[in-house]
Amino acid sequence: MKYLESELILNPDGSVYHLNLLPEDIGSIIITVGDMDRIDDVVCHFDRIDLRKRKREFATVTEWIGNTRISCISTGIGTDNIDIVLNELDALINIDLKTREEKKDKKVLDIVRIGTSGSIQTDIPIDSILVSEYAIGMDGLLLFYQYAKTNEIAAFEANFKSFIEQHDLQILPPYIAKGDAALVEKFSKFAIKGTTLTHTGFYAPQGRKIRFELAKPAFIEMMSTYRWGEQRITNFEMETAGIYGLGGLLGHRCCAVNAIVANRALGVVAKDMKKTVERAIKSSLEQLL
Repeated sequence: MKYLESELILNPDGSVYHLNLLPEDIGSIIITVGDMDRIDDVVCHFDRIDLRKRKREFATVTEWIGNTRISCISTGIGTDNIDIVLNELDALINIDLKTREEKKDKKVLDIVRIGTSGSIQTDIPIDSILVSEYAIGMDGLLLFYQYAKTNEIAAFEANFKSFIEQHDLQILPPYIAKGDAALVEKFSKFAIKGTTLTHTGFYAPQGRKIRFELAKPAFIEMMSTYRWGEQRITNFEMETAGIYGLGGLLGHRCCAVNAIVANRALGVVAKDMKKTVERAIKSSLEQLL
């Protein structure tokens, strides 16, 4: 299949449109961070840097630790940006950008998100680290893609949909995706396993009331009571479900490591968020390598 110019837009130098990257610019391990300033917190652990590029909110640094080539990319906030980042990363390795044709032999990336998140369970304290075994998307991204569900995911999804219907929660149909089992197990050596809820926004969609009343004032309490077997919703953030859903659909191995910098159930925030994020970065790199 040959992709039209309007479907896969390239820059004049042949790089993918938003990320401004060429196929040779990235490693096989990708670390995503939301904040481009956090890239420096990652690359300070590397031996040498090959490349720095930036376009819009998407900054990329590719570097080496020993003989391993890794890229760190800032995605900005939200699954709308994740849709751009994951599709363009996949295009770099699985589409011939000169002929615009899909390659026969597909390559697989290890994509690890390292970001901040808020716990909604009283027993998951601030300054802890959590690895997302599952992610529930309330953002609608995966609804635009055609894909097959495993029996496990279909059952989980049906159960969660029944839960929100019982509570009369008016939202887009949620979707559920699972992280790569091997990566989740690897990171669980230093992190709590959990199920992450991915939202469309930071304020009302996550139960924060600033000036206006919330449609569901007891949203956090409601979500904290949800159970599916041994699974419960552990934390809120804004990217993981998109990474798991789209990354899995494209055939990549994905995992999310969350630095818990707030506990919404207790109403507290970490005194030194940077320290917790630094521990998550260092621990993740140690396990990856």
